[in-house]
Formats: sequence, C-alpha cells, structure tokens
Amino acid sequence: MIGKEIIESEPIPGVKVKEVLDEFSETNELNYEQNVTLGHLERFKRYSLEDAEEIMEKLQTDFNLRTRVAVHIVDLVPQDLADLRLIFAKEPGQHDKEEMEKILELLEQYDIIE
Repeated sequence: MIGKEIIESEPIPGVKVKEVLDEFSETNELNYEQNVTLGHLERFKRYSLEDAEEIMEKLQTDFNLRTRVAVHIVDLVPQDLADLRLIFAKEPGQHDKEEMEKILELLEQYDIIE
C-alpha cells in the first residue's frame, strides 16, 4: 500500500461491510480482497443490520462495553459462556458470569440470518 495512509479507523460489524460490498458490486467489479471478504461474510450466520446496530447500542449502554468488543460479539454470535469468554479474554477488567449470561440472553432475543 505505497502512498496510502489510514486517516480514520472505526470498527463496524461484518453485516455492514457486506451491505457496502453488495452495493458497490452492483456498479463496480470487486477486486480480489473484496471478493474474498464478501465470500467470507456470506458463509457465516449473522444478525440483520438493524438488529446488529441495536445490539451494539445495548451492549455499549447497558453493559458499558467498548465499540470494538460489541462489534466482535455481533460478528461472532457467541452461543455459550465459553464463546463469550474467548471474546473477553484480552479485555481489561473482569466480566462476571451473571453479566455474560445477561449478554447471552440479550442476543437470544434477536433472529439470526443463516
């Protein structure tokens, strides 16, 4: 990436990336990296964009999670405490079992797109 510089970086959920790539592909040809990314995003289950944004907002306000962690939770769709513990493994601070169970309960309220 000679001559390119990252000006701003913000974590966004995979479902948003998929939407952007789908829209872009309607009028343009995707390059190799974009095709690989789109193929990867189509293989995994996910929430709808509206649900993902709503879940992220609730995770940030109700559980005081950083945006990056909320995006990981929405993208990875954890099914149990073990999955959620892996997401929190490198996060500062401790998250108790009750809090993680509440997060899983929140996620169960939303439908997953297969």
